[in-house]
Amino acid sequence: MSPALRLGFPAALACYLMWGSLPLYIRAMQHVGAFELLAHRIIWSVPTAIFLIALAANWRDVKTAFRPSNLKWLALSSVLIAANWSIYIWSVNAGRAMEASLGYYINPLVNVLFGMLIFSETLRLAQWAAVAIAAVGVVIMAFAFGHVPWVALALCTTFACYGVIRKKVVIDSRAGFLVEVSLLAPLAGMWLVWFATTQPGGRWMGEGGWDIPLLLAAGPITAIPLILFALAAKRLKLSTIGMMQYIGPTLQFLIALFVFKEAFSPVHAVAFGFIWTALVIFTADSLMGEAKARRLARAATPA
Repeated sequence: MSPALRLGFPAALACYLMWGSLPLYIRAMQHVGAFELLAHRIIWSVPTAIFLIALAANWRDVKTAFRPSNLKWLALSSVLIAANWSIYIWSVNAGRAMEASLGYYINPLVNVLFGMLIFSETLRLAQWAAVAIAAVGVVIMAFAFGHVPWVALALCTTFACYGVIRKKVVIDSRAGFLVEVSLLAPLAGMWLVWFATTQPGGRWMGEGGWDIPLLLAAGPITAIPLILFALAAKRLKLSTIGMMQYIGPTLQFLIALFVFKEAFSPVHAVAFGFIWTALVIFTADSLMGEAKARRLARAATPA
């Protein structure tokens, strides 16, 4: 095993395990309101990001990230990631963790559609089939839930839009993350001051006691998976990352089903069956496409 693979694989595995188990942390902090937890998640991400950048001595990228040409895009990505976090926190505490996992299952397919619409990428026949099958699954899920699965659609759309913007801004992920949370931190701080000083039952650090270290941990819990993902993405093949990205929503799905005891009817099973079938087709097509690209590259290389 190469040194890159030895470092990249455990980094990716740790990243997706942390993202997948995040519902357990959110449910443990259920007594803390969604916006209260969101505010702490943003505020304590700032010192975490600064520490990680200082550890890598990567201040040059921070300076680049604060350039006006990058800042305007990172301001927009910060709004999108804050919306994504708030919807996710609310959905877990509202007993809709399974619907949230659906959003991250279909996120790769939304990325493919965005690639076609925004970057003029061409969809292969298998990719069109995967998108169509997933759409059928979403429609069935709407019947299963009794409403349009807006949580899943909102999560996958905000995260896909976030990915598009971060693709346009070619800077280190740690520097970009620091800029995003730094832009959000004043708003989060003002909201927390307003909440703690004017609202009945308002408080600064939850209910005290164990809430204090758990709220402080919101920063590392948010930042570390992003850093691990960036580390893995530079060292692993895209196909490997593509296969491993389903660890997160699968773990979320299992937690929703077996820990939170959320409803899972035969209709839910059929809907998820369509989604999983679409993902199998999509992943298989991606693997074959990458293998074909490698063969063509080898054939074009002079002996």
